[in-house]
Amino acid sequence: MIELASTGLPASARWFPGGAPGVAALPEHVIATGGGRWWADRAVDPKAVAVSSGGHVLPAEDAPAVAALGHGVAWIHRSWGGPEQLASSGHCWGAFHRGRALSLACTYFLGSRYEDVAALADPGHRRQHLALACVTALCRDIAARGRTPSWTCSRDNRPSRLLAWSAGFRLAREYVHYATGPARSPEFRRAAAA
Repeated sequence: MIELASTGLPASARWFPGGAPGVAALPEHVIATGGGRWWADRAVDPKAVAVSSGGHVLPAEDAPAVAALGHGVAWIHRSWGGPEQLASSGHCWGAFHRGRALSLACTYFLGSRYEDVAALADPGHRRQHLALACVTALCRDIAARGRTPSWTCSRDNRPSRLLAWSAGFRLAREYVHYATGPARSPEFRRAAAA
């Protein structure tokens, strides 16, 4: 997506419904206040337009909100050593509502040239483009640090692939993901050895 200047927005910025409550009011808020950003899939005659406001890079104080996401999504902070380390890293963006994290995008693996991106959205708030806004903000930070954002996911992970594509990533190569299943319990190993 191409970021647009808030002055001289294309007519397509008015595609969004007017007078809608909640997150649907975001485009009107950004038009009225200028406090936000606009993106389009192309500079002339765009077919898709996105808007965001209130970006939030996580400070250390957001660690409880990251931890509150639960064990099912602990993978998002595992590569950093936990929610506290991720929140204080400066490498994570989030969308919040009343102190609750609805979406996160972070550098999952930090390399000297590349930063591999990971993202998640609360199941109750998917399809609201919160993850896309977080990924876009994170990628802008990664570029400002002089690195290149990368995205790695299983070829069978369609939601992740769609989010990556929507954020501007393009396929470089595919891989096959192998897994062995859960580890066997110590009791089983002892019984097998006897």
